[in-house]
Amino acid sequence: MSEIQPGMIDWNNVLEGATWFHWTGITPAISQGAADACLEAIKAANARGITVSCDLNFRKNLWKYGKTASEVMPDLVAGTDIILGNEEDAEKVFGIHPTGVDVTSGHVDGAAFESVGRQLMAKFSRAKKVIITLRGSISASHNSWSGVLWDGQRLYQAPTYEITHIVDRVGGGDSFMGGLIYGLNAYKDDDQKALNFAVAASCLKHTIKGDFNQVTIDEVEKLMGGDASGRVAR
Repeated sequence: MSEIQPGMIDWNNVLEGATWFHWTGITPAISQGAADACLEAIKAANARGITVSCDLNFRKNLWKYGKTASEVMPDLVAGTDIILGNEEDAEKVFGIHPTGVDVTSGHVDGAAFESVGRQLMAKFSRAKKVIITLRGSISASHNSWSGVLWDGQRLYQAPTYEITHIVDRVGGGDSFMGGLIYGLNAYKDDDQKALNFAVAASCLKHTIKGDFNQVTIDEVEKLMGGDASGRVAR
């Protein structure tokens, strides 16, 4: 993957019939070629009117080829409609941050992140929604988990879950993004429900070993409905 170069993939052929293209900030971090190919794909998706989403996914240890995230990411995000990040991504990549937020306190105030959404939309005019995952770290095995969505006019905030016995948090962000993409497609014109689905899906992922979220839509919607009893459904 790190050796990919622009022109290697026929994006018009790959994107034929597609309605959504997702990219992650890990891709442009691994090489100049990967960054260039990612930009090529985004432009091809834009030309076809395909919704483009990204997870900013800042990983400082991956940016080793002479470019920084702040140099490369703006051109990619400029072609993106749906932007996802955590409480640090926007700050580390774009210098955009909320004030008075301490994730180690165990509670993260979602309302504080409205300013992050506003600033990202001001910087990237194409963006239609900005979503921030909210993780409060009480201990390695106990986190609070929620998220907010800013649509340019209104801030939506999901319920906060207390995950008291984390089995594996690897893949938590990916399961959130997968849930969000599903929610935005399944619950059209209901951003609150889409956000709630993403948070609930990712919450359940924390109870599963490995990086694959092995839950069903019914299980996620059951948790969304307030059932966290853990009772076996027979």
